[in-house]
Amino acid sequence: MKITRSSSPQNFITTKNRKSIELFEDYVEAINEILLKKGSVKNVDLCKYFGVSNATVSKNIRRLIKEELVKSEKYKNIFLTKNGKTLAEKSNTRHEILYKFLTKLGVPNKIAEVDSEGMEHHISKETLKIMKKFNNSN
Repeated sequence: MKITRSSSPQNFITTKNRKSIELFEDYVEAINEILLKKGSVKNVDLCKYFGVSNATVSKNIRRLIKEELVKSEKYKNIFLTKNGKTLAEKSNTRHEILYKFLTKLGVPNKIAEVDSEGMEHHISKETLKIMKKFNNSN
C-alpha cells in the first residue's frame, strides 16, 4: 500500500488532539442554542438535542464543569461560563465559515450543514482563515 500524506503519525496525533475537544464544543454550542431558544437549559433538553440518555448528559456535564465551561446544580439549569461562551462562539464561527465555503463551492445546503458540523472540529486556523477570505472575496 502506498503511503499518503494522511498516513503521517503527526497527522493522527493532531486529529486525536482536536477530537478530544469535539465533545466540549458540541455541548457548549448546544447549550448556547437551547439557551437562546428557550431561555434556560436542563439535562433533559440536552438528552433530546443529542438523542442520548440522562446518564450520558450528566457524565458530560460533569466533564464540562471540570473544564470550567459550564456551571450547574443538581436538578437546576445549566449555564455557560465565560470560557464556555467563548468556546461556543468560536465553534459557531468556524461552523458558519465552513458552511458558507461549502455552499459557495456548490455543495447543497443540507449536505453543507452536515459536513460543516463534522469539519468544524478538525480544521486548522490557517485553513479556516483562507476559507473566510475566500467567502469574503466572492
